Amino acid sequence: MTITVSLNEHQEFGTPSTNLKGYEKPNVAAPSEDDDPVCVNPVLRSSKWALQEINLVKLDEDGITSAARYIHSRMHREAYVPRSWRDHALHICPEEPFSWASPSTRPFLDWIFLISSLNFSFWSELEGTPRRFGIKWREGWKSEKQVVHTGYWSLVAAVNRALEAGLPVTDPEFYSSPSRCPDSMVAHIFRVAEQSDEGIPLLSERVSILRENGDILRSQFDGSFYGFVQAFRKRYNDCGTALQLVQMVTETFPSFRDEHVYNGRRVHIWKRAQILVAETWAALYPASPSDLHPLFPSGPKIQELTMFADYRVPQVLHRLRILSYPPSLVALLEAHTPLESGSKEELSIRAASIIGVERVREEIVKLVRAAGGGGEQAEDTISSVVIDFYLWDLAKRVEGCADELDGIQTAPMVPIHRTRSIWY
Repeated sequence: MTITVSLNEHQEFGTPSTNLKGYEKPNVAAPSEDDDPVCVNPVLRSSKWALQEINLVKLDEDGITSAARYIHSRMHREAYVPRSWRDHALHICPEEPFSWASPSTRPFLDWIFLISSLNFSFWSELEGTPRRFGIKWREGWKSEKQVVHTGYWSLVAAVNRALEAGLPVTDPEFYSSPSRCPDSMVAHIFRVAEQSDEGIPLLSERVSILRENGDILRSQFDGSFYGFVQAFRKRYNDCGTALQLVQMVTETFPSFRDEHVYNGRRVHIWKRAQILVAETWAALYPASPSDLHPLFPSGPKIQELTMFADYRVPQVLHRLRILSYPPSLVALLEAHTPLESGSKEELSIRAASIIGVERVREEIVKLVRAAGGGGEQAEDTISSVVIDFYLWDLAKRVEGCADELDGIQTAPMVPIHRTRSIWY
């Protein structure tokens, strides 16, 4: 659905003090090769190192080959392409034909930035029960049916519900201000469905991120993510890539700087920074292949981005035998043992997921070439980004249907890893 949100006039406010535990920039004694700005994506490079250094989760090459055939076939059969992002019933999409001058462009960009800012930690202690955290709202913008949304969709539903009620919740000028948008209002925006026995996790951290990100946009980018995007376009003279935009996001917003230190070396994951850029790319993806992408007219080089290492996609990667877990890790997961953010177990799962999906991408490229698709065929559609989009949707379907994965040998389903973190 296309929606235009009215932006309120600028109001001054005191700068809030934000000291979020868990996302201070890591202290590293000396720079590593990961800090080289001209190298490949630091996420890919440092994840390869972490996977080998920790030596816990393994890649299953037979499983990767089998899964690549399966995923490629399913994506082809379901016509799963970058524009499939626009088909989700709760997503807000920009008007088409797209124009930077359109009244809908700024509020759309502010919506997608807010969603990515708060897109973390939706796993539930009450998984599989109606008592888990949920938000009651419409089934989609085009439906009047009321349903309870859980997981990531609870965030989207809560934001959309607030917009429908007339709250300018996506406006950084609004949510950065404790006077205009007090903590109690944020809590009200995320009020739960009647049957829910738990609230949204990490509410105070979400409030702090709203204050900090909104203040950065207000003070440096004309009070909007639209201003940030225009600064990116100007910096790179409309020739910037998706990876360069990701790097600009992590440089600017500390709460997107998903980095950890293991054995003295920095490991970049950048889940939310990459998904912010990837979803913006997908939402603006032109209807005609001959049209230039408005944000990346010189080409996004989207294949430089990795998958988005969360807790749900690794679960389906293990189920598809792309990842192999040692018995000790399976025991921890089955016991629902919390894994600390940055621990060797958690980093190994996330790093292996990144490299595993990259290997799947490489195998799909081989399949396309073998079928006569050519080496240049559809860079955008054979990317870890779109594979991740598909796997996440598949993981949600598998969650509700044990028979969803047919036609492929699978491993037993294990629980998600439980890490309560702002990073994913």
